[in-house]
Amino acid sequence: MQFVPIRNHSGVLDSSPPFRAPQAPDLPSTPFAFIWRYVARFRYWYVLIVFLEMGQAASTIGAPYALGSIVRAISRGDLGALKVPILLFAGLGLTEILFARSSGAATLYLNPLLRQRVTSELFAYIQYHSHKYFSERFAGALAHRISETSMGVLQTTWAVLIDFMPVAVKISVAATLLGLADWRLAAFVLVWATVFIAISYVLARRSRPHWRRYADARSASSGHVVDTVSNIASTRLFARLSDERERLGGVLDREVGAARIAHRHIERIRWFQNASSLVLKVGALSCALWLWHLGAVDAGTVVMCVSMALIIISEAANLGRRFLDFFEYLGNVENGVNTVVRPHDIVDLPGSKPVAVSRGSIEFRNVSFRYHDGFQVFRDLSVTIPAGERVGLVGYSGSGKSTFVNLILRLYDPREGGILIDGEDIRRFTLESLHAQIGLIPQEPGLFHRSLADNIRYGKPQASHAEVRSAATRADAHSFITEMAQGYASLVGERGVKLSGGQRQRIAIARALLKNAPILILDEATSSLDSLTERVIQRTLDEAMRGKTVVVVAHRLSTIAHLDRILVFDGGRIVESGSHAQLLARGGLYHRLWTRQVDGFLPEDAPVPEKSCSS
Repeated sequence: MQFVPIRNHSGVLDSSPPFRAPQAPDLPSTPFAFIWRYVARFRYWYVLIVFLEMGQAASTIGAPYALGSIVRAISRGDLGALKVPILLFAGLGLTEILFARSSGAATLYLNPLLRQRVTSELFAYIQYHSHKYFSERFAGALAHRISETSMGVLQTTWAVLIDFMPVAVKISVAATLLGLADWRLAAFVLVWATVFIAISYVLARRSRPHWRRYADARSASSGHVVDTVSNIASTRLFARLSDERERLGGVLDREVGAARIAHRHIERIRWFQNASSLVLKVGALSCALWLWHLGAVDAGTVVMCVSMALIIISEAANLGRRFLDFFEYLGNVENGVNTVVRPHDIVDLPGSKPVAVSRGSIEFRNVSFRYHDGFQVFRDLSVTIPAGERVGLVGYSGSGKSTFVNLILRLYDPREGGILIDGEDIRRFTLESLHAQIGLIPQEPGLFHRSLADNIRYGKPQASHAEVRSAATRADAHSFITEMAQGYASLVGERGVKLSGGQRQRIAIARALLKNAPILILDEATSSLDSLTERVIQRTLDEAMRGKTVVVVAHRLSTIAHLDRILVFDGGRIVESGSHAQLLARGGLYHRLWTRQVDGFLPEDAPVPEKSCSS
C-alpha cells in the first residue's frame, strides 16, 4: 500500500475531523431542532393526538353552553325544550371521554417508542466520541444526560400537546360562545387570558436559569454517587466511608441550595396565579351579572359564563408551573444535546475505507504529538516495527509508552506526521477496520456484566463454544471457570467485580487469543498475575505472538527480555533500541533500568536524560 500524506490547503498534514462521524446519526445541535426531528418522524401520530386533544378540549368547554341552555329553558318554564340541551350535555360528556381515552391510547403507544428512538440515537452518537471525551466525563453523568434528554423530548412535546394546546382551545371556544351572547364577555375573557399567559410566560422565563442550575446540580449529584459507588472497595479499604458521606453531603448541599432558589420562584408564580384566578372568577361573575341587570343577557348566559370561567381557571391554575416545567424539560434537552451532540474528535476521514492488514508493519513517520493541555510528548518521532517483529517498550512513567500505543490504536491523532500500517496512514482506515486488526490486552481489562462466555466471545462474536473453551484453556482460565457455579454462563458482575484481578486478566487474554488479530498489543498484560501463573500464561502469549506484529508495554522487564527488540523511552524520545543482550552490553539507560528494578519492576523515579538514537 502506498503512503499518501493527508494535507490541508497549507500543505500541513491534516487530521482535523469533520463535525460528525459518518456512522453516527445526524443529530441537530440545538434543542428545538433536536425535538422537531422526532416530532417530524412521528408526525402522523402527533397529528392524530392533536386532533383528539382538540376534540376533548372543545367537548369540555362546550358543556357549560349546554348547561346554560338547560338553565335558560328552566327559567322560561319550557320543559319541552330541555330534551335537546340535555342530550347535548350528555353527548359532550361522552365525546370528552372518547377523545380523552383515544388520545391516551395513542400516547401510550407513542411515548415508549419515542423515548426508545431518542435514547438509541444518542447512544449511537456518543459511541463515536474519542477517548479524551470519555476520560473527561463521568460515565454515570453521561448515562443520566441521555436518560434526561430522552425524557425531556417526551415531556416537552407532552407539555405542548396536553398542557398548552388544550388551554388555548378552551379559551378560544369559550370566547366564541361568550361572544355569541355578548361581545363584552368575550373581550373580558380574552383580555384576562392574554395578560395571564403573557405574565406567566415572563415569570417562568426568568425562573429558567435557576431550574437549569438545579438540573446541573442534580446531574452532578448523580455522577458523584455513581463515582463513589464504583470505588466503594477503595473507600472501605482506606477507611474513608465517613469522608465520602461528607463529600456527598457537600454536593447535596449545593443541590439543596439550587432547589430552594428555584422553588422560591415557583412560589412567586403561584401567588400570581391565585390572584389572577380570583380576578377571573369575580370579574366574570360581576360582568355577567351587570349585563344581566342591563337586560343584555339572560340567566342561562350568567351560568354559562361562570361555568366557563371555572373551567378556564382549573386549566390555567398551573399554567405558570407548566411553562416552568416546559423550560425545565427544554433545559434537559439542551443540556443533553450540548453534552452529547458535540463534534467528534477522532472519526473516519472522507475517503477512508475498510482495510484488512496483510503483514502488520508499523511505522511512526515524523510524529509530533501533544495533549490538549499543551503537554508535549513526541517531537518528530520516527521508528519502524517490521511485520512479525516482537517489540517491547520500556521507560519510566510519563516517558511516552502509553501514548505510543494510544496513537497506534488511534485513540488520539498526531499533530504532525503520520502512523502507517503496511505503508498506509491509519487515518485512511475506517476506525472499525483498524481496531479489527489489533488485539489488545490492557492492564485493566474492561469486562461487561455478562457471562464469562460472552466476555471471551467479545473478541469473535461468531465463535463456537468449543473455540471459546479453547481460548480460555490457552489463557489458563478454563480451570477457574469450571469451578464456578454456572461455569461459562456465570455472570462476572459490573466491570468484572466478581473476579479477582488475575482472573479478569486471563479472561482478557482469552478474548484477545480468540480474536487472533495480526497486530497484538499487550499493555502490562501480566501485571495482575502471580509469578507462577505468569510463566504459564507467558508460554501461551509466546505462542499467540507467533506470526504477529507485537508491541508489549511492561514495567516487569523479565516479560520482555526474550523479545526481538526493545525500545527504551525517555522524555518522549527513543533513546535506545536493540535486543535485551545488546542493550545490557551497551551499558546505557536500559542497563540501569535492569539493575535498578525491584522484584522485576521498574522504579518510578526518572533517570538522567539520554541522547536520542536513530531507529
